[in-house]
Amino acid sequence: MNNIPIEHLLVGCGADELIDLLMRCVLDPGDTIVDCPPTFTMYAFDAAVNGASVITVPRLDGFRIDVPAIEKAVREHHPKMLFMTSPNNPDGSMIAEADLLAVLALPVLVVLDEAYIEFSQEPSRMRWVMERPNLVVLRTFSKSAGLAGLRVGYGAFPAGMIDYLWRAKQPYNVSVAAETAACAALTNPSYLQDVRDKLVTERERLFRLLQGVSFLEPYPSSANFILCKVVSGQDAKAVKDVLAAEHGIMVRHYAKAELSGFIRVSVGRPEHTDALMAALHSLEQPAVLAVEKE
Repeated sequence: MNNIPIEHLLVGCGADELIDLLMRCVLDPGDTIVDCPPTFTMYAFDAAVNGASVITVPRLDGFRIDVPAIEKAVREHHPKMLFMTSPNNPDGSMIAEADLLAVLALPVLVVLDEAYIEFSQEPSRMRWVMERPNLVVLRTFSKSAGLAGLRVGYGAFPAGMIDYLWRAKQPYNVSVAAETAACAALTNPSYLQDVRDKLVTERERLFRLLQGVSFLEPYPSSANFILCKVVSGQDAKAVKDVLAAEHGIMVRHYAKAELSGFIRVSVGRPEHTDALMAALHSLEQPAVLAVEKE
């Protein structure tokens, strides 16, 4: 776990449970957090559950965080927490180091969610927690270790916060099966690295191939998925529906307004990429999606 001293670490039943634990320990009813959508939706959800309000600072073109707008929000609203995701969900973009340093200079607790960091070429920022008292970094076994159903997350926290979090955390939230699987993953890092390397190689291949689809604009990704804007007059939901109904291929479509024209494709094996590309190219025939939209 990045050689972080044990006094900075806490393990829980999934990173989203740690998000809720953090909010329960830090927020009082009526407090505020800053959220930067489109991003992981549980930040706003858990804030509402804990009686907090959400100051929304939308991302810029290319899904970059808007640092000047974040600085203004912190000055005007005095939030207790700021949530950042890198690589971001749903587009896979990374937060630039200069941008992260800028927000860490603000008087707010910065929670950096690194659920997909293993798929990135950039290092984790977990060790920064040892020197920065306003930084929390969250990680998970759900993505690169493939343990999503078993729910094991962990995080690095400032030393002054960790004792209080351990007292507030429920004691039995990681099952025996989840603990056994997580320990097994930790004892076989070479296998996880091999799987990770193969997935990243396939992600780059998939990205190049998606660039050749006439009605898609894929975004570069540092995660295990690729977000694509559906263009050329095509309808994103129609693309998703036809892929499922006629080809048995599931991609993600978003109902929220800021992502309504997008689909997201998970990276799989080479044969999965080949099947997807054959299906997508078949949809380039104008009549196919026109019938679906009627």
